Amino acid sequence: MSKIKTWSEIKKITLIALSTWVILAIIFGIYDLAISIAVVDNAPIWGNFGADYGEIPGYVLIAIALATLLGSLFTNLKLQKIPAYVGVSVGVLFLFIDDNDYVNIGWSLIFSLLIYTIITWNKDWKQYRNISGVIALLAVINPLLFVQITKILCGRIRFKHLVPPDYTNFTMWFLPPGLSLDNQSFPSGHTAMGWMFLPLLIAIKNRKNTDPLRILTILLVVGWGLFVGLSRIAVGAHYASDVLFSTGAATIVTIFLYTRFYKKRNKSD
Repeated sequence: MSKIKTWSEIKKITLIALSTWVILAIIFGIYDLAISIAVVDNAPIWGNFGADYGEIPGYVLIAIALATLLGSLFTNLKLQKIPAYVGVSVGVLFLFIDDNDYVNIGWSLIFSLLIYTIITWNKDWKQYRNISGVIALLAVINPLLFVQITKILCGRIRFKHLVPPDYTNFTMWFLPPGLSLDNQSFPSGHTAMGWMFLPLLIAIKNRKNTDPLRILTILLVVGWGLFVGLSRIAVGAHYASDVLFSTGAATIVTIFLYTRFYKKRNKSD
């Protein structure tokens, strides 16, 4: 196994993430509109797939994390599974709502929570408490608080709602129009949900770089986050900077929570 990263290595990773974020923020601040004009397609199949299903895996992961956290309060392994049953019941209720989005989420919750419960039936959910806590807090800090509050405060108009050919109502991310309940382009909520799987990288942090499970996990987590973000740009729902800020926030928050839940600072670093 590879060694757990030292505190100094964590600081380097954080610095790299922040530096990359700043550089891209500057670039997208200049070329946001040009990027959207060049890449937006009114009907990309993969883009619409990202719009319809991009958030669902994130909701499922959050549900599993919350069920695990609540279940870990019990000592009895069978009682630990009760919150998962509650989640399944919520999923069943969603099936009766006349809205395809809720129906899709409902089926996803039902199958995912049941499968998770079966696989971990003889496992003590207390051993998953830390990573579940990171996932739950990431959900609160990024998609719920940062994204939703910033959307309202900035009131940025989505690319698909701009007036061509001059796009005079376009605004740069650092010059938002202001408070709005209608125009909520900045930042991207779908992208924030797409990156909800970032904490799963913590679970494979001690595996060798050549470990197939480590490689597969990284590809799936990063690939899904990028796919959801790019799909939002492709359909004109968001600009590159909208996606960037949701991605950056997810990354920095995950690193911060990792240091709080897993990393004890070495004073010698």
